[in-house]
This record gives sequence, C-alpha cells and structure tokens, in this order.
Amino acid sequence: MKFEIVKSLDEQAWREFITEQPGATIFHSPEMSKVFNQVKGHKSHLWAAVDSSGRVQALMTPVEVTLMDGVLANLTTRMIAYGSVLYAPTADGEAALTELLQAYRAEIGQQALFTELRNLYDLSSIQPTLEGCQFEFEGHLNYLIDLDRPVEDIMQSIGKRTRKQLRRGLRQGEVVISEVTQREELDEWYNVLQRTYNAAQVPLGDKSLFTSAFDILQPRGMIKFLLASVEGTLVSCSAELLFKDIIYGWYGGTDRAYSAYIPNELLIWHLLEWGAQNGYRVYDFGGAGKPDEEYGVRDFKAKFGGDLVNFGRNTCVHSANRLKLSKLGYKMYQRFLHVKA
Repeated sequence: MKFEIVKSLDEQAWREFITEQPGATIFHSPEMSKVFNQVKGHKSHLWAAVDSSGRVQALMTPVEVTLMDGVLANLTTRMIAYGSVLYAPTADGEAALTELLQAYRAEIGQQALFTELRNLYDLSSIQPTLEGCQFEFEGHLNYLIDLDRPVEDIMQSIGKRTRKQLRRGLRQGEVVISEVTQREELDEWYNVLQRTYNAAQVPLGDKSLFTSAFDILQPRGMIKFLLASVEGTLVSCSAELLFKDIIYGWYGGTDRAYSAYIPNELLIWHLLEWGAQNGYRVYDFGGAGKPDEEYGVRDFKAKFGGDLVNFGRNTCVHSANRLKLSKLGYKMYQRFLHVKA
C-alpha cells in the first residue's frame, strides 16, 4: 500500500484517529499543538501518513524547542515528540510509520540536533521498526498508578511511612489544597515552580507555556493547576494534564523549607483521590529517570506504590558534532548557575 506523507490534517480526521487509538495521549491532540505554538521558543509540527482512501495510518506531533535565537539556534534546537509516535496497530499502520519516519528524518536532519520520542505506552513490539529508522532505544522509567479501584485500596498501596504521614496530615489540616481558576493566579503558581527549578539548576520552560495551557486546556477540562498552602503561604504546585481516562503529571514544584508539612505528598494524594472518584483509570507520574542513574524524584514517586515501567525513549541524532558542542555549552551554563547560587 502506498502512503502520502502530509504535514497538516483536517482537524476532524485528526481527532478521529487519536480517538480510535488506545495509545493516544494528550500530546497527540490538536489542543496541545495549539498550546505549544503559543510558547516562546516552541513550534509544534504535525506529520502523518495517509493511505489511498484518505485514512490516517500513523502520526507524530514533534515540538521544535529552541533555547537561543540567532547564530546559536543551530546548537540549541531539538525536536521532542512528547507522546512519541502513534500508529494503527496493523501491518499497514507499521508500514505507514516506517515511511513517515524515513520522510521525517530526510527533511529534519539539518534543522535540529536530535529528535526524541518519549514513549508513554509500550512500544516494544515496534522497536525493530523504530531502530531500523535510526531511532535508538534508551531505558527511561515511569510509575503508573491504578485509579480504577476504591480510594482506600489506593491509600493502602502507598508505602507504610508515607501512608502514616498522609493520614496525620489529613487529620491536622494544616495544608490546604486549592485549584487555580483565574489566569492572574498563575503568577504565584509559577513563582513556586521557578524557585524549585532554580534550586535544582534545571532550565524551566517560559511562563507562556503555562498561560497558553491555561487559556486553551483549562476551559476544556484538560488541565488542573493545583496549589498547596500552609498558613496562607504557597509552598507546592503542580500542573496535571487530563485526557481520556488518564491523568498525566506534567510539572511540579515545592519549597523544601516546608517539607515537614509534606505538602507535595498531600497534593499528590488529593489528585489520586479526585481521579479515582471522577472516572480516571491511571495516574501517569510523568517519568522517573534512567534505570542506571540515581534520581531523587524517583524515590519520591516510588512511595506511592505505582507500577514501575520502562517504556523508554527513542532518539535519532541528526548531527553528532553539533550535539557535542551543545552538551559542552550546557555544562558551562550549569556551572554558571552554580557560581551564581
């Protein structure tokens, strides 16, 4: 079968395809593409393979992320497919995906350092296809929490020490969980997140990412911006994406000076309880690092008793030399942050 590779779709055909595919995520949706297109340094792309009858057989929505403009753009631009690839689970679907990735690589090669597919579901059956198109697999962990059960069962699956802390925190009521409902409230929400990322010396997306998400996703019930406060002081925050029956942990931050109040743990529990009571099937913790590297965030997420999975990531390096220069520059940037701190 022959396929046509296209870079735009009728929105109805786009929606029909992601509705039909069980592996579809919010990152494959038209709404999320619109979000990224309003963010500084971001540009969302759509690539699809369509068969002779006009049916979509494979799709990917990579986001072009550029950290610096001008002459340095060539050294700081990468493509991230936050939901990886999506394809019809048939022989035609796999063939379409192969043609799609081959056409994509041929065109994108000089535009970005690399393309990273972040696999949010099990793609082990098509790893030969991905690696045949030079998208190499690398392990990357995640925790998935089953929400399709009674709330008390979810609580009981949490680690004993954390469960005890949660029950005490809920009794004391010192931490108040609230939801951002007005755009102007995002300023304080973002401040908490920014302090967290600065402390970790990790770059944070521009504030426009979150204002855009609020404007586009919040009216459609596709995102929750949550806050935890202690005596009126905002101490933890999170952004949670909602799509079909899955909640995706997207961003989170906390002020460690208030760790004794366990605001982060109570915020997560609030979300798990809400999800279970509102028809959600899974909480996706948004990643837990590489299997062979220590990662403190993984230890935090492990406390909640989810299933540890390794769906991994697939990366195609378009320019090894430029990537080496870029990594060197990033190390120098981190040293600069360390000196400033």
